[in-house]
Amino acid sequence: MAILNKDRELEKALLESKVIAVVGLSRDPKKDSYIVAKYLSDRGYRILPVNSDSKEISDWITYPSLLAIPEYNAKEIDIIDVFRPAEELPEIARQACELKRKHGKPNYLWMQIGISNLEAAKIAKGFGIDVIMNRCIMMECKRLCPKV
Repeated sequence: MAILNKDRELEKALLESKVIAVVGLSRDPKKDSYIVAKYLSDRGYRILPVNSDSKEISDWITYPSLLAIPEYNAKEIDIIDVFRPAEELPEIARQACELKRKHGKPNYLWMQIGISNLEAAKIAKGFGIDVIMNRCIMMECKRLCPKV
């Protein structure tokens, strides 16, 4: 099973995507998930936060799960960026697959630095969702797409 890790693959994912669901977005502006989401939003990506403990974070309306995102937004998700423990990834991957079945998207399941789960990767790949593991989307964006 191939995990995307080549620069050209990561750059393609970043350049062709416009909407990112951030699973595990924290309310705390000092947390990595918040910093990354804010950076991506400032770069022009539309952020759809998933946080089961909050209804709103900053100016973003949050959703308790990927499947709770309204259809008009869910059908536009390009990347699911995950800030949750690795053991939660298989369920997140199953939800991503349900969205893919309904809407033809997302295209990517992105696991942040320190997060890898081969079972989740296999689930996602089985539905045609490309997988990136153990990479920070913000760092890759800064490195590969500095002018975007």
